[in-house]
Amino acid sequence: MHPHIKSALKFLLFLGLGSLILYFLYQSQNAKYLEDCQLKGIPLSDCSLVDKVIQDFKSTKISWLALICFLFMLSNVFRALRWKDMVQSIGFKPKVSNVFFSIMIGYLANLTIPRIGEIARAGVMTKYEKIAFETSFGSIITERLVDVLMLLLFMVLMAIFGGPTIINYIAENSVVTQNQLFIAAGVGFLLFVIGLWVLKKMTEMDSESKFVRFIKEKSTGFLEGLKTVIHTEKKLLFWAYSFGIWILYFLMTYLCFYAFEPTSHLGIKAGLVTFVFGTLGIVFPSPGGLGSYHFMVSQALILFSINSSDAFSFAFIIFFTVVVFCNVFFGLISLLMIQFVNADK
Repeated sequence: MHPHIKSALKFLLFLGLGSLILYFLYQSQNAKYLEDCQLKGIPLSDCSLVDKVIQDFKSTKISWLALICFLFMLSNVFRALRWKDMVQSIGFKPKVSNVFFSIMIGYLANLTIPRIGEIARAGVMTKYEKIAFETSFGSIITERLVDVLMLLLFMVLMAIFGGPTIINYIAENSVVTQNQLFIAAGVGFLLFVIGLWVLKKMTEMDSESKFVRFIKEKSTGFLEGLKTVIHTEKKLLFWAYSFGIWILYFLMTYLCFYAFEPTSHLGIKAGLVTFVFGTLGIVFPSPGGLGSYHFMVSQALILFSINSSDAFSFAFIIFFTVVVFCNVFFGLISLLMIQFVNADK
C-alpha cells in the first residue's frame, strides 16, 4: 500500500474514532439539555445545544483565553530549552529556534494522527540540525517518560486533595480492577526493560551482516538519545523545566475557569481534577484528544455540580483555545518560520 494512502487511512480512522466519541457525548448532553428546557417550560424549538455552545463561547472573557495561550507558549519555550540541554549533553548544539519550531510542528502533526508528532519533531531536527533521527527520537521518548512521571505526580495530588468524590467516581466508572491495573503497569514496565536489554545486546553484537550492522547503528543512536537526561550537566534545571511545564499546564485549565461564568467560582481542587481528567482524555488515541477530552473534562466538572451542558461548553472553549487555535495557528507559523530561519540550508 502506498505510504500516503496508508497515512490517510490512519488519519480517517483516528478522526472517525474521535468524532464518534464526540457524537455520542453530544447526543447524551443534548438529551439532558432538552429535558432541562422542558422542566423550565422553554419550547424545544428554542433549545439548541449547538447554539448554547456558540453563545457560551461568545460570552467568555477573551483576556483570560489570551493568558492561557501565553502560558501554553511559555510551556513550549520551557520544553524547547529543556530539550536543547538534553541533546547538548551528547555533543549537539541546536538552535533554540529550531528546537521550538520542531515542537510546535509536532503538535500540529498530532492533530492528524495521534503521536505522529514525536516522529515529526525528530524528522525536523534531523533535517535542520543533522541530529540522527534515532538519537533525536530516543531523547523525545525520554521526555515522554518524564511527562508520564509528572502526570502520575498530579494524579497522586488529585487523589490526596480530591477526596472521596474522586475515589467513588473511579470505583463506579472503572472497567478494570485495581489489581488488573497494577498487573498491566507491571507488564508494561517489564516489556520496556526487556526492550532496552535487547537494544543493548544488539549494540554489543559483532557481525558482518548488513542487517545486524544497521540494527546496531540505529539501536546505539536510540539508546544515546534515551540517556540524554543522565548525561545532561544541568539536572537541576532539567527538573525545574519539567515541573514548570506541568505547573503551566495545570494553570491553563484552572485559569480557564475564570473565562466562563458558570465555572468562575470553582477552586484549585476542581482545577486539579479537571486538569488530570482532561490530560487523560488527551492521551486517548484520537486527533488532539477530540471527543475523549470533551468527555473527560465534562465528567470532571459534573463532579463539582456544574450543569452538564455548561460542562460541555467549557470543554469546547478550552479545547478550541489550546488544541485548535494555538496548535494550528502557531504550528503553521512555525512551519513557515523554520524555513525562513534556515534559509541558508
